[in-house]
Amino acid sequence: MIKTSFGFFILALVVLATPSAADDLTGSERFLCSATQATGCLDGGECYAVSLIEINMPQFIEVDLENKLLSTTKASGLNRVTPIKNYERADGLIYLQGVQLERAVSMVIAEATGQASIAMATDGIGALIFGACTTLPEGEQE
Repeated sequence: MIKTSFGFFILALVVLATPSAADDLTGSERFLCSATQATGCLDGGECYAVSLIEINMPQFIEVDLENKLLSTTKASGLNRVTPIKNYERADGLIYLQGVQLERAVSMVIAEATGQASIAMATDGIGALIFGACTTLPEGEQE
């Protein structure tokens, strides 16, 4: 019990100490998310910090809820568009899921803070990415 409580206390400190570079997304239909940290895992159980390049993940993802699309920015040169297959807003969270390049992607974004958690999985490999999202003005395309 003491270990569990101590672990929760440390986790709470880490969460509270994490600098917030995100925005309030309440009611926003378009926003830009940036990855800040990534961990990759292999099916054998090994996990390690990875760069976004290692997992073929773009630094920035534009989220368009109205058109149900996740896309890379023009500046990335990747020209990727992933349809959002599942989308839900509930209890202050935005849930998104899509499939592209033989990978499943799930995102959970806190509306009030813009903080994002992203899980990506493909055959034998998975990644957990943390990031921050900010609103995009209407009509602005990256």
